[in-house]
Amino acid sequence: MLALTVWTALLLLLSPLIALGTAAPAAALGNGLAPTPQMGFNDWNAYGCNVSEALIKSTALAMHNNGMQAAGYSYVNIDDCWLTSSRDSGGHLVPDPVKFPDGIKGTADYVHSLGLKLGIYEDAGTATCAGYPGSLGHETTDAQSFASWGVDYLKYDNCNNTGVPAQTRYTAMRDALAATGRPILFSLCNWGQENVWTWGAGVGNSWRTTGDISASFSSMLSIFHSNVGLASYAGPGHWNDPDMLEIGNGSMTDAENRSEFSLWVEMAAPLIAGTNLTTASASTLSTLTNSRVIAVDQDSLGRQGTMVSSSNGLDVLAKPLANGDVSVVLFNETGSTATITTTAAAIGKSGASSYALTDLWSGSASSTSGTISASVPAHGTVMYRVAGGSTSGGTSVTGEVHAVGAGKCLDVPNSTTTAGTQLEIWSCGGGSNQIWTHSTSNQLTVYSGGSQMCLDAYDNRTAPGTKVEIWPCNGQTNQQWQFNANGTVTGVQSGLCLDVTGAATADGTLVELWTCNGGSNQQWTLG
Repeated sequence: MLALTVWTALLLLLSPLIALGTAAPAAALGNGLAPTPQMGFNDWNAYGCNVSEALIKSTALAMHNNGMQAAGYSYVNIDDCWLTSSRDSGGHLVPDPVKFPDGIKGTADYVHSLGLKLGIYEDAGTATCAGYPGSLGHETTDAQSFASWGVDYLKYDNCNNTGVPAQTRYTAMRDALAATGRPILFSLCNWGQENVWTWGAGVGNSWRTTGDISASFSSMLSIFHSNVGLASYAGPGHWNDPDMLEIGNGSMTDAENRSEFSLWVEMAAPLIAGTNLTTASASTLSTLTNSRVIAVDQDSLGRQGTMVSSSNGLDVLAKPLANGDVSVVLFNETGSTATITTTAAAIGKSGASSYALTDLWSGSASSTSGTISASVPAHGTVMYRVAGGSTSGGTSVTGEVHAVGAGKCLDVPNSTTTAGTQLEIWSCGGGSNQIWTHSTSNQLTVYSGGSQMCLDAYDNRTAPGTKVEIWPCNGQTNQQWQFNANGTVTGVQSGLCLDVTGAATADGTLVELWTCNGGSNQQWTLG
């Protein structure tokens, strides 16, 4: 208890410095896990505290036999209540010997024998949400236990956190996991607090963006609305997590279940089933294992879909895919059947007289000259994969340009419009000096009307260290920028990467061109 008190006091002393930015955030995660969103099972939604070795083993066996594993679900995750109410004399967590007679290692060995992976739960506080020992102040010891047991995934909750900043607590466990040498996927569960999406990419493989989901259409809808606008923060290895799937639970209809799955897939969300898979209905399994739909979630480009239009509860989402196709979801939030319509141009497609449409739920094929439309039942979705033409054109994209490594935004200093001003990073605030438009001609513009300026490589130079500035738009190649699937932004003229100087994270750090090196200071998202 004394060690925990000292640790907590130290963190509280440090937290004002961290909040002020005088203590730089740690480097990006880089554990090589979750290049596409993770897929698996978690027991909490269906079983609550009634977890056991027998439950986890029977679920793993069911996944092995019922098509879930073949569809890509690989993690079998234990949630809260797996441990005893106190640590042992050496300060280690103790699996409940009644619930887990073979311990976590024995359970992991069985799960691994089926070709699956085991996940476990802990909390970044003094106690878990159910009141069992938490990991705050015990990160190194607990991470070593998880690694020695063969754990592959950690869901890390946020209860009883004593007010210590989340980034401090979650980073401590990140570093402890890394020190074990075992690849352990790190899932941050801090309920969307403290704008976790702005710093989560450097700490975890995914982060919860909201509070807990429940098995109702209204809960799912609320969470969808909260998560859909965060697309610019997600990408390979770091995903927005709108919580576990409720498909198969509660009173949600088949149409509502397909909507939840379609929306989670379109938002490149982790797919963590939360129902009883040993007795799951054919309808539930059919929804969870549709290979055409899952392929959109697991697409290697790693882009989260965005809202193209939303009017009176009728939504259109589009998600670009690695092969040039676009996934489109037509979602009807309302209680009555409605026709939802969009166009190939609106979803970023152009250059063809005809586009091929595949209905991802039914598998049926059709074509269109440009209009994409369907009659969508109440609370339902229609989901298409659109092929043909080019995705290099289409509509422009407007939003903040996020520096992933720093958790800051590309910024014009002091909102100036003076040509030649070098750009910097600054805490995101949504001002006009941080809102950029990537046009169909690959220009990156800021401001509008007569004040519009272009992102420009100074004096047409192509050497590393060239400053990046604003300049009146002129159409030259030193003002053309390509957003790449790996998160980099490269100058069309130079081939160099947009770079935060020295990988610094402080407000006011200048932005320049530099040789592409894969660093987190060269990772950007727009939206």
